[in-house]
Amino acid sequence: MKKMTLILSVAAAFVALGTSCQKEQNAPGARALNAGFISVCSDSTATDTLRGVISGTKNLTNDVVYYLDGIVYVTGTLNIEEGTLVRGLAGTPRIDDNNPGTAGGTLVITKSGYIDAEGTASCPIVFTSWRNLASPQSGDWGGIVILGEARHNRANTTVVEGITGTPPADATYGGTNDSDNSGILKYVRIEYAGWELSTDNELNGLTLAGVGSGTTLSYVEVYKSKDDGIEFFGGTVNGDHLIVVDSQDDMFDFDNGYTGTIDYALGLSDFSRADKSQSNGIEMDGNATGDTTVTPRTFPKLNHFTIIGQPTATAASTVYTSPTATYGRAAHLRRNTLFSIRNSVFLGFNNGVSLDGGGVPPGYTKIWYDTRGISILDNSLSHGYVRAYSTELSNVFSNYTFPLTLNSGYTSGTANAGISLTNPFSRSAFTNFAAATGGDAAFYGAGAVPSGATWGVNVWARVL
Repeated sequence: MKKMTLILSVAAAFVALGTSCQKEQNAPGARALNAGFISVCSDSTATDTLRGVISGTKNLTNDVVYYLDGIVYVTGTLNIEEGTLVRGLAGTPRIDDNNPGTAGGTLVITKSGYIDAEGTASCPIVFTSWRNLASPQSGDWGGIVILGEARHNRANTTVVEGITGTPPADATYGGTNDSDNSGILKYVRIEYAGWELSTDNELNGLTLAGVGSGTTLSYVEVYKSKDDGIEFFGGTVNGDHLIVVDSQDDMFDFDNGYTGTIDYALGLSDFSRADKSQSNGIEMDGNATGDTTVTPRTFPKLNHFTIIGQPTATAASTVYTSPTATYGRAAHLRRNTLFSIRNSVFLGFNNGVSLDGGGVPPGYTKIWYDTRGISILDNSLSHGYVRAYSTELSNVFSNYTFPLTLNSGYTSGTANAGISLTNPFSRSAFTNFAAATGGDAAFYGAGAVPSGATWGVNVWARVL
């Protein structure tokens, strides 16, 4: 049985500030921005490197800088003190089947493992690139993977996405314990993750696979990930106060029977890159294969989300090359997913909220909403430069009228008109994403940042 251990309580933090370059395609004139300053709560220069499998109890303290060398598996207990800095080392890129390369630094909490990582607003725990002050980049290291014993709709022998070869510890996920407890992530920032193990096989900033509702996920940010920001593969974990900034692929991705609740989440689209699979704010799938019969069905309950895309229709329509990459939708609800979305704001994409549908067989996403009334969209605001609400089939879009009794739709060249967030396309302050007085977001009480909210202002999070 997993056991909770106490976190040490010395206040300290390394806050590594920087920005990134591009994934597989660069915007014209785009560049890797210089890293900013490091604000320290501890000035120790001691270092330690983690490798292989951690089977007992390992305590990480904020007077040491830790490095992840390759994929580090935790089958025991990992305690991380507030203010601790962990850096993922680079691996070696794959060349071909005979030269598969090695993974960048990655932290995997296995089904038998437990992580106790609880920072504070002033001294968060920061996972970041191995690069110090010299231009950190998306994909510099692997990211964090947590594997639990809650239900999902694939086989429990499934190895989590992004792990290849023969791992030295159990990399499968899932079981029958929906209340499973994998530990605590609180006031944690994950930067520049998403190591590409091979073509189209990247790790996310944070991967949660079969993670149970006993796990704490609160005040967590993923910054400049090369793939998805946060992806949920089944499980029942709940979360609150989550931020994803400039992920290259989707901001929040829900798959394979995820049924938890997320309260207050902010997603910001990258202004200078997109993904070849299309970059969405939210992506939901009932099952990755499209199987409409498997259970549990994906059914996230999302409350107070704000998804912000591009500042102009021209920007939202940008096509990057080598390979072709585009922005997608604020929310793409597909492949037999159920959904409950309340009190949320979507703006800055060509298509706002889009459902798979339009002449589809029974059981697909649109049927659950407008025929059977199981899925819910309530008290939410959606803007699209082309369509505020749509259905789509094989990437062909049609206008769709959601019941607007308690929702509003906006289609104009000015994404924020009517919705009225303070200044949503400026990264100068967290309060720019708050509802402005007198606008629809304030009237509806919609979005992740109500008027006057300051939950992302402290140094634990960054939006620049």
